[in-house]
Amino acid sequence: MYGFSKIHTNLASQKYYEMAKVTTRILLDTRLKNKTGSYPVRLRVTHVKTQKYFSIGMSMTPEEWEKTIDPKAKKKFKENKLYLETIENRANEVIKKIHPFSFEVFKREFDGTSPQRQEVFAAFQQYVNKLRKEERIRTADSYSSALISIKKFIETKKQKRLVFEDITVDWLNAYEDWMLENNKSISTIGIYIRSLRTIIGIAINDKVMKPEQYPFGRNRYKIPASENVKKALPSNDLKKLFEYVPQNKAEEKALDMWKFTYLCNGINFKDIAKLRFMDISETNIQFFRSKIVRSGKENMRPIVVPLEPELKAIIDKWSVEPESQKSYVFGIINSKDSPAEQAKKIQQATKINNKYTKRIGESLGLPIKLTTYTARHSFATMLKRKNAPVAFISESLGHKDIKTTQSYLDSFEDDTKRAFQRKLLDFD
Repeated sequence: MYGFSKIHTNLASQKYYEMAKVTTRILLDTRLKNKTGSYPVRLRVTHVKTQKYFSIGMSMTPEEWEKTIDPKAKKKFKENKLYLETIENRANEVIKKIHPFSFEVFKREFDGTSPQRQEVFAAFQQYVNKLRKEERIRTADSYSSALISIKKFIETKKQKRLVFEDITVDWLNAYEDWMLENNKSISTIGIYIRSLRTIIGIAINDKVMKPEQYPFGRNRYKIPASENVKKALPSNDLKKLFEYVPQNKAEEKALDMWKFTYLCNGINFKDIAKLRFMDISETNIQFFRSKIVRSGKENMRPIVVPLEPELKAIIDKWSVEPESQKSYVFGIINSKDSPAEQAKKIQQATKINNKYTKRIGESLGLPIKLTTYTARHSFATMLKRKNAPVAFISESLGHKDIKTTQSYLDSFEDDTKRAFQRKLLDFD
């Protein structure tokens, strides 16, 4: 019989107010199971033997709940624990202000001033939790890093809370200066502040923050952008790479995966890992970018790549024995892995692959670090060098916006620039 989890911890400890006779407790509601196998986490408020439950926009499996309430909770579970404590503390702050107490007034005040609506850290954490549920693990980790950075910044200001109205142009400039003082790169600063901008956008959409308080845009705060670093290999270096003889099996596999990315429309390593035998026919490789599938956009177009002999040779060499057409081609992940396990395996495989391609690049004296990301940019830039239309390159990469494609296209090589520069003096 389903009921509420009866786990008692510091997190769920009652906070009692003598005059109001109101108590609060956060519980895992195991009466209602979600499709994902998790249960909603709810705030229970008790007043004169009457209990009511309030949604806090969060759900967990019993295993996740156990790890969250563990006194030694780590990483995301520690973040969850702090988030729940913030919610309960805020609920009690609201209760203190209601005389006489009523559930109706509490609901109105709590919904309007709860942490996930007013406090930036709680809203940030709620978004991180959402990303994790959507299996966007690396993005969630990036937002978590931004959140940790902002918390450290306000600690220097002797603050414990940050509400949306605190984030002004002056605040953002001060945060940028603080990160520069702590040797953070322009690229990192841009990533963290863009994450914060997303949270602010959500707050405005939810009418928690007024549009006129938006601190970004013209004549307001401008997010710093780093210079465009060259990410594509020149043609002669690509030739060296394809002629390179690997020194061992690890180098051979890493180089083949790099070539596969380059020849397969700059396919992302995550999409390589998720490539199934059913995606490969006698003539083509067809797949959807994980990034697009995750967004849930309608009218998604698959990326179709002709199965050239070089691609087929790589598949034949490194593919695993399939159990079915749904099996993953390269065996980096398997269908029994949870989303978190898949993300961890893909991240580890990418790290190992880049480790060996970096070594290859260094031994060849290549001007840039050789990674799968370099392969994607080199694919796009080579098509540009061969005068392929930008629209074609954009479609090949799976981009919806040609402006996105432009950021992938490297500038023309120095020899080409020099040749055209000399033409300025060719008056014949």
